[in-house]
Amino acid sequence: MAADILAELATTRTGLLESLAPFNQEQFNTVPFEGSWTPGQVAEHVYKSIQGVPHLLNGEALTPDRDPALNVANLRHMFLDFSTKMKSPDFILPSDEPKDRAALVQSLADSLAAIIQSAQTKDLDLIIKDFEFPGSGPVTRLELLNFISVHTQRHAHQLRKMQQYF
Repeated sequence: MAADILAELATTRTGLLESLAPFNQEQFNTVPFEGSWTPGQVAEHVYKSIQGVPHLLNGEALTPDRDPALNVANLRHMFLDFSTKMKSPDFILPSDEPKDRAALVQSLADSLAAIIQSAQTKDLDLIIKDFEFPGSGPVTRLELLNFISVHTQRHAHQLRKMQQYF
């Protein structure tokens, strides 16, 4: 299962970067339709959700007293159902400030690469000691990596839909 999520994360990274490529700097900061974030805000939201993950993966971890993949199926079902609208926790909401497209895309690429690199050397079955999903409790490294993958895939899908408005 560890090899599967690592391969998926590499594919997800490529998919996100490809979904950001068509936007120029102006489009990156333009709302494509009423009620939408800009592509830059989507990118910032994803970045905020992943920027601390390498630190979490490298932090202290505990042996689980449950199946390390207990929450994986539910996470995947919830985030890959593109027909449902979700509300972001406040701490990863994007700002209204204009974004530097090149810098933010590079930060996303670097962060996702660092996550993959960190995960390659870790026991993914362990529970991350200093992190919990809001309202859900402690998570294993495997569950966190699955979240990162499906959350990022969800927003890459959103970005691909935005492309038709430019």
